[in-house]
Amino acid sequence: MAFSTPGLRRSRALAVLPAVVLLGTAALAGCADPGASAAGNPSGGAQTTAARNGVVYNTSPDQQRIRAEKDPALAAKVPALISKDGKLTVATTAGSIPLSFHATDDKTPIGSELDIAQLVADKLGLELDVQVTSWENWPLKTQSGDFEAVFSNVGVNKDRVKLFDFASYRAAYMGFEAKKSATYNIKGADDISGLKVSVGSGTNQEKILLAWNEDLEAKGKAPATLQYYSSDADTILALSSGRTDLNIAPYPSTVYRENTRDDLKVVGKVNAGWPSETLVAATTLRGNGLAPVISEALNSAIKDGSYGKVLERWGLSEEALPESKTVTDENFAATQSAATPSGKAS
Repeated sequence: MAFSTPGLRRSRALAVLPAVVLLGTAALAGCADPGASAAGNPSGGAQTTAARNGVVYNTSPDQQRIRAEKDPALAAKVPALISKDGKLTVATTAGSIPLSFHATDDKTPIGSELDIAQLVADKLGLELDVQVTSWENWPLKTQSGDFEAVFSNVGVNKDRVKLFDFASYRAAYMGFEAKKSATYNIKGADDISGLKVSVGSGTNQEKILLAWNEDLEAKGKAPATLQYYSSDADTILALSSGRTDLNIAPYPSTVYRENTRDDLKVVGKVNAGWPSETLVAATTLRGNGLAPVISEALNSAIKDGSYGKVLERWGLSEEALPESKTVTDENFAATQSAATPSGKAS
């Protein structure tokens, strides 16, 4: 999403980006920035992690993914330019547990995003070809044709629909996390007044905080101090050591840490499209005809139960959707009122 007025201030920010960056690539690629929340990656550690929410996370290269059967009718609908090599080339950033991250071998991309992409590829009778890319590069590489679809916690917004089509598959939330001893209950701008909040630069969560700070300043209240760290590990270290009060990151990642660490907890949740609602979606080049087919494949997976099993496997059942919908520039406005998950939202 594009940022608002150039005069919007970053209170005591530790990094400043040129306006052209904020209004360009960041508007396309910065909705969730999984790379800003990958701390806790178990690479090099145990092959499974038993969490307090009852989920046993398999972090090994051997994923034994839930698979789906080919649907010949759907396979016939795949655009010829995409189906001709027999592959579905999917981009992911591999930067956020449990969404998309590297397995314990430090090279195999795994996570819920790839599991859902696998279901789609199976339904369409294509081999899944996963390509790991940086968060800021997926828009240009999708436009150039290097990637046929992006499965990496990408949220639908008014800027992206100008260039891409979408097939929704999960709710989109951001979580606020803090030390276990904290008493914060973050529901809106007033609740972050005067606090130090870590956030990824150029991301949608940063956009939310900047808007909240603008609101606080208009009320004569102290804005939050936004803090920027060079890596996700540094971000979580700062949070656990008390150098920052809060971190805002994709909600599934904050829930993962709450359930696999003893020192952090989730203290708030906000829709990633605040003040509107949005959804996470498979992202394809605008007008190439692939998004509607992916939506059909997802709906087939929802119907046969494989979709639900994937989300349950990664502890994401709360973010399940009852139906995948194709979102384009033409129908974007109409879909906003329907951006509601089947699970309970806070």
